[in-house]
Amino acid sequence: MPRTKRTRATRTTLILLLAAVLATFSFAGCTASGGPSTVKSDSSAAYPVTLTDDAGRVVTINAEPKRIVSLAPANTEILFALGLGDRVVGVTTYDDYPAEVSGIAKVGDFQTPNLEAIAAAKPDLILATTGVQADMVKRLEALGAVVIAIDPQDLAGVYTDIERVGKATGTASKATSIVEGMKADVVSVQKAVAGKPKVTAFVEIGQNPLYTVGKGTFIDELITLAGGTNVVTEKSYVAYSSEQLIAANPQVYLATKGSSSDPASIEKRAGFDKLSAVKNGRVVILDDNTVSRPGPRLIEGLKQIAMGLHPEAF
Repeated sequence: MPRTKRTRATRTTLILLLAAVLATFSFAGCTASGGPSTVKSDSSAAYPVTLTDDAGRVVTINAEPKRIVSLAPANTEILFALGLGDRVVGVTTYDDYPAEVSGIAKVGDFQTPNLEAIAAAKPDLILATTGVQADMVKRLEALGAVVIAIDPQDLAGVYTDIERVGKATGTASKATSIVEGMKADVVSVQKAVAGKPKVTAFVEIGQNPLYTVGKGTFIDELITLAGGTNVVTEKSYVAYSSEQLIAANPQVYLATKGSSSDPASIEKRAGFDKLSAVKNGRVVILDDNTVSRPGPRLIEGLKQIAMGLHPEAF
């Protein structure tokens, strides 16, 4: 974020605000046993719990969290999957799943969480991420908040983070059950597509300009698990020209709903009539949230992609 020169008055105001925030966090820590909750915690859960998060930080949780703020939609989905929805007291404006999050206080958006709003929620645990939230994590931790940074880089990392959140919240058994179910679903998809010829695919995540995913991304991993081959060989998220796309000529064109939900509009783009995917009517629209949020619903995204690549197998 760009920094601006603050006046003395502004600095004074900020100091007072931070002091108030610190006091609020301290208060929240003293009342960690309060707050609504109906989830059944592990009878064997014992605190304090110490773990290392995805930012390499060692975090100690002294008591079972009762008031949790989530600063990322995927983290919120993990919490709800663990049965902790009634303990979530703050989410970002980007959170939209499950429907119950609409009634939870908003603490800013994903890029710029609001420190004052987070403090007002009186959390005893905050689930953040890394990257754009790294500075916020430092600020929250400096104020005495308990923060876990969640930022898995692949499906195995998602499993680890679900179990990590389960350990932190006294729901380790539920976390293990979720992960085992996800792994079983992956195996089921792999068995369905086993022995079938690999299908080449391209994924559109942005239209103007055309943006796609390459190696090292969740979607690329899902394509491989679904019995396909991503035609994009570059790493991470990359711009792709129409000339590159036509040269790659994927058999299946996948597009996330956030990019375009109308296959007909894709098929009418200049030059796209040359693509095998368009010629053969194999343009597939994906729910972008299920293929991009590193949470339990990634398995739904995997199934969508697998059905798009190998419809005969399902």
